[in-house]
Amino acid sequence: MFKRRAIKKYGNKLLPKLQKRYGEQTYYTPSQVRATVYQCNFNASYLPLGYILFLDSYTQKSIIATEFPELCITTYKQEMKDYLDERKYYGYLKLLNT
Repeated sequence: MFKRRAIKKYGNKLLPKLQKRYGEQTYYTPSQVRATVYQCNFNASYLPLGYILFLDSYTQKSIIATEFPELCITTYKQEMKDYLDERKYYGYLKLLNT
């Protein structure tokens, strides 16, 4: 239950928080995403999800390799998609399908 709530918060509330703090952008920087996650009380264990959703693909790969070297992005995305399909929730997280 807490996992679903935390993931849903990323899908529903992270983008509005980023836009309010930094303006509308196509992509955000890792420090903007990280600061928003920590300062706005998002569950930091899902920070890679925030990176996947809001960083450009090049930055996403390099920052995840640096901060989460044990994490395989492809596997992580698939786990998130499977979890969301099982729970019938998508919201902004439909971007994981791209």
